[in-house]
Amino acid sequence: MRPVGSKYLLEEPLGRGATGTVWRARQRETAGAEAAVAGQPGETVAIKVLKEELASDADIVMRFLRERSVLLRLTHPNIVRVRDLVVEGELLALVMDLIDGPDLHRYLRENGPLTPVAAALLTAQIADALAASHADGVVHRDLKPANVLLKQTGGEMHPMLTDFGIARLADSPGLTRTHEFVGTPAYVAPESAEGRPQTSAVDVYGAGILLYELVTGRPPFGGGSALEVLHQHLSAEPRRPSTVPDPLWTVIERCLRKNPDERPSAENLARGLRVVAEGIGVHANSAQIGAAESVGVLLAPDPAPAQVPGTPDGGYDPNGATSVLPHTGGPAGAADPTAVLPNTGAADPTAVMPPVP
Repeated sequence: MRPVGSKYLLEEPLGRGATGTVWRARQRETAGAEAAVAGQPGETVAIKVLKEELASDADIVMRFLRERSVLLRLTHPNIVRVRDLVVEGELLALVMDLIDGPDLHRYLRENGPLTPVAAALLTAQIADALAASHADGVVHRDLKPANVLLKQTGGEMHPMLTDFGIARLADSPGLTRTHEFVGTPAYVAPESAEGRPQTSAVDVYGAGILLYELVTGRPPFGGGSALEVLHQHLSAEPRRPSTVPDPLWTVIERCLRKNPDERPSAENLARGLRVVAEGIGVHANSAQIGAAESVGVLLAPDPAPAQVPGTPDGGYDPNGATSVLPHTGGPAGAADPTAVLPNTGAADPTAVMPPVP
């Protein structure tokens, strides 16, 4: 077992992503006063170890230390809690609560799309988490099913949003030089793809993409390369499936507006989705149906959206609009931009999970 600092031991990898590897780990001793959760010896946790090229970037290390207090204070029932941050030599790691459940990407792959009511209620909880983080000035910037873990609570699936702050930590000149892009093409807002100023509205766009995928089984925009997908975000309109009720489509369409100022706030999105869920259910009464049909009036934008650091208003250079688009040198269709690398550990204890109601 590999030590992480003096207080944790890595046991087995749970998954790999663009910025690092998540491990099942065990606490060796109580964490120090700087940690959000002291923990107990023998307690099981999850640890995300950032890639070596990130850990060796001085700018990222400074950002990591600067963001410590923001990440450690971000708490919500639908957010995976960051317990501690470890900086040791060329190792950077985030210690988090371990959620014994699949991610939403895997769940959809194994079980298929959700019903419109279940999709609305699950996305409403994710919007609750976003509203809380936006109120604290934190924008996720990489919202996608792979970053939503499903925790079993009383026989139901409870969505937990993870990887908060990773894009914020990693979006440094060093990483930009190496990878040119932070985010996942299938879920990236138009303003992010173009390098324009970004606000919390990028997360609402991501929530709209996620909601579309929950009810259809796939994101609205696809293509043979990441560049092709990004161009669709900029110019194409999503195709409406016949299985999506009118009120739910109203919500999806508003979230996916190209103009970020026309998207609802996360708080209003959560409220609207719960009204829709009540109004499209089989036992809905006439008042609930009417409220769902009028959901558009609830979807007001955020009058003061949280700003993404480093992208101030007016900082957009139209001559550099495509400078952040990723390389597309690989063969067309070689990789699914939404794909998650498989678990490389032994038996997965979360493989059998109850269906979402």
